[in-house]
Amino acid sequence: MVEQDWLSERFAEHRSRLHAMAYRMLGSPTEAEDALQETWLRVNRADTGQVENPGGWLTTIVARVCLNMLEARRARREDPAGTLPPDPPDPQPGTHPATPEDETLLADSVGAALTVVLDTLTPVERLAFVLHDVFAVSFAEIGAIIDRSPAAARQLASRARRRVRGTAGASGTARSAKREIVEAFLAAARGGDFTALVELLDPDAVALEIRGAEAVAAFFAGRAQAARLALVDGVPAAVWSHRGRPKAVIAFTVRAGKITRIAIDTDQDRLCGLHIVYLPAGGREGR
Repeated sequence: MVEQDWLSERFAEHRSRLHAMAYRMLGSPTEAEDALQETWLRVNRADTGQVENPGGWLTTIVARVCLNMLEARRARREDPAGTLPPDPPDPQPGTHPATPEDETLLADSVGAALTVVLDTLTPVERLAFVLHDVFAVSFAEIGAIIDRSPAAARQLASRARRRVRGTAGASGTARSAKREIVEAFLAAARGGDFTALVELLDPDAVALEIRGAEAVAAFFAGRAQAARLALVDGVPAAVWSHRGRPKAVIAFTVRAGKITRIAIDTDQDRLCGLHIVYLPAGGREGR
């Protein structure tokens, strides 16, 4: 009973970090919960007599569970995407290597917007990148998890980082353009600027059951007073919160510089699983 209490306390103590790890590695809140349940089952069956670092021990278990899930996901794909895209070239001689701060900023930008490129990585590449660049797990620990040397773990993370960095650049440009459009829409809506709203909307724009740029503009003119610009799972959107809790997410589909669709989601179960980063107007991200 004493050992069981100790296990429960240690698991509860590290649960938030373990869930964050599983979510970043798997890209799904549902699968992250499944991974934590499997981790707890393994913890219950384990011999804890030699455990000196509970946090590291739990990290190892959840990482191996996630690795198994990633490998199973990859194996059951009936229509594989084909060969992996080639690795971006190594930095040219004379260029500055990425600093730890650069790697942290890159890793922190990885959300749902970059799930596609993460899915092109092998399971071990994905695990090495997420554990090291996002959660600062050492290459020695990562190597032990994947049965590779620390040098091999470093190489896997470096290969994944180069591919993610290349995609992040293109994704960041598109995200910045969409953020400007969403920000302009919110400003026009709050100010009741009908003409500006129509300019931002595609002629056949759809919002709720409303169709057409002028009808959609008329609906939003003077509204969205409390909505805040935000990144929702890495994508520019608007969020309305009450007492610090998100109550509605307004998502925008943008094509050719025009808003074609606006969707409003108020489902609290879905909202709880979203990663939301609020953005000051024209400024940097802030949680």
